[in-house]
Amino acid sequence: MAPLATRIVLGHGASGSAASMQPYVDALTRRGVQARAIDLPRGRPEAAVWIFLAAAAADQGLALGGHSFGGRMASLAAAQASVPALVCFSFPVHRPGQPELGSRVAHWPAISCPVLLLSGDRDPFARIDLLRAAARTLPHGRLVVFPGAVHGLRGHLDEALGIAADFLLGV
Repeated sequence: MAPLATRIVLGHGASGSAASMQPYVDALTRRGVQARAIDLPRGRPEAAVWIFLAAAAADQGLALGGHSFGGRMASLAAAQASVPALVCFSFPVHRPGQPELGSRVAHWPAISCPVLLLSGDRDPFARIDLLRAAARTLPHGRLVVFPGAVHGLRGHLDEALGIAADFLLGV
């Protein structure tokens, strides 16, 4: 199978930074994917989406992705731009304690590229039945669920990054 992308730019979660994504960058790089992390502006979703759109415009072969807020912003960009792939770690489908499908996934049917969602079945930001329902709206989506994992995939992150690298490299 041909690779979807050998390069990816990753956005961080709402309380993170590009530095907090270094374990993702290092693990993907070790597996043959050129990865880099970007800083996203806090509390400014439109500006964060623009950063992803600018990265995609500068490099047509660049996949987009991120953890939580970063993955959500990358998905909004992927709905607007042609990118080879999208990888979302712990996508925040809803606010904790407010499990409902809504605006956070309304754009998913417009994402035309292959999408990989990696989530824990105990993530308070993504009740698994709602995430499964939302994933079915992706034209080319794949959901991988890690039993017992919470937001951030603690204890499963290395495995998730291996799956992400295989997905991007078409292995």
